Amino acid sequence: MVSRFALTASVVVVLFSPAAGFAGSSAPLQIIVSKNQQSLVVYDGDAVIATSAVSTGKAGHSTPTGIFSILEKRRQHKSNIYSNAPMPFMQRLTWSGIALHGSNHVPAYPASHGCVRLPSKFAASLFKMTSRGMHVLITDHQVSPTEVSSAMLFQRQPAPGDNPAPLSDVPLRPAISQAENGPVEVAMTETSSIPSTVAEESREPIRMLITRRGERDIRRDVQSALNQLGYVAGAADGHIGPDTTAAINAFQTAEGLAVDGKLTPELTDAIFKKVGRDTPANGVILVRQGFKPIFEGDVIIDGPEQALGTHFLQFHEVDGEKGEGKWYGVSLENHLPSGTKKRLGISTDADPSAFNATQRTLGRLTVSDEVRKRIGSLLADGSSLSISDMESGLETGDGTDFITITRASPRG
Repeated sequence: MVSRFALTASVVVVLFSPAAGFAGSSAPLQIIVSKNQQSLVVYDGDAVIATSAVSTGKAGHSTPTGIFSILEKRRQHKSNIYSNAPMPFMQRLTWSGIALHGSNHVPAYPASHGCVRLPSKFAASLFKMTSRGMHVLITDHQVSPTEVSSAMLFQRQPAPGDNPAPLSDVPLRPAISQAENGPVEVAMTETSSIPSTVAEESREPIRMLITRRGERDIRRDVQSALNQLGYVAGAADGHIGPDTTAAINAFQTAEGLAVDGKLTPELTDAIFKKVGRDTPANGVILVRQGFKPIFEGDVIIDGPEQALGTHFLQFHEVDGEKGEGKWYGVSLENHLPSGTKKRLGISTDADPSAFNATQRTLGRLTVSDEVRKRIGSLLADGSSLSISDMESGLETGDGTDFITITRASPRG
C-alpha cells in the first residue's frame, strides 16, 4: 500500500532526462495518481522512480478517473475558468480542463476544482522529465504496473523493404468529435499511405485501443459499403439519415428485396456479402500515432457477455536490434451503468482485483495475423494498449491519444 509521500522525491526526479518519456535508450515512464491516497507515483516499468503528495478535486468538482496522456505543457499558465488562477508548470490531460500543475496549497485532502495539484518544487521537477504523450493514469485506489505475458500482446517485427500488404478496405473510424466534420478516410488502399520504411525510422510510439464494436460502428461500415457499391449513403457517421435511408431503399430495390428502408442484421449481412466483405467482428482495435488516427482492424471477443474491464499496458523495448520488449500493465475499476451493460449485451461484470485479470481478458481476444504484422512494424518503445468495453468517448479527438474515462467528474 502506498501512503502519502514526502516531497523529497523531487530530488530523485531531477536525476532523469527531460526527454525520458520518449527517449530511445531510456525506458518510457508513466504516472499514476491515486485519489484515495492523494498520491502520485512515477514508474519505469514496475520500478518506482519518484513519488509526491497531491490534492485532487473536491466534492462537486471531482477529478475524473481513467487513462490520459499529456497533451500540452506550459511553464506559466492561468486558468480561463477560475479568475485567472495561476497554474505553474501546467501539464494538460484533457482539452476540457483537467491538468497537473504546481500549487503552494496542497493539503492532505481533495481541494482543487478538478485538476491535480502538485507541490511547487515537485511540479517543476516533474515538468523537466515529462514529454507530450506521456501517459497519466488517475485511479480511485492505488494500482501498480506489473509485467504481463500473453500471446495476444504484440512484439516488434522488422518492416519489409516493400510496403506491407494492404488491409481490407475498412473505413477508418474517427473519434466521435471528428466524424461529423467530413467524409471518412479509408484505412488502407492498394498502396500503403504510411510506408514501412518511414515507420521504421520514426519509431514514434503508437497508441492502441481495443473495444467492442457497437451498433453505430456497424452502421458506419454499412454506410461505407453502400458508398463503395455506388449508393450514395452520405458521410459514414453512423447516423441513419435521409441519404442513408435512400441508399438502403435503392439497394433493396436493386437486389429484389422488400423495400422498407430498415437496416436489419439480415440486410447488413447482404450488403457486406455484396461488397465482398465478411460481417465485421464484435470487437475493433483502433491505432493512433502522433495524436492522429492511423488505421483500425477487427478483433474477435470470446465470451462477449462477460465485461472486458478496463486495462492499460505499456511496451518497454529491452533489445532494439532484436525487437524484443516487455509489457507492463494495470487493471482499473470501471463500473458500467446497467443501461450500458444492457446495450452492450454484458451480463457478467469484470473484477479488476481478480488474479491475472489483464491476462484473462487478453486471452479472450483474437487479432488477425495481417493486423498483428501491421502493428508489429509500427511498435516502438513506449507504445501502449488500452482495453475497455466502451470506446474512449468525447474526450478523444483532434490532438489527443485515446482518453478512457472510468469515472467522470460531476458538473459543478
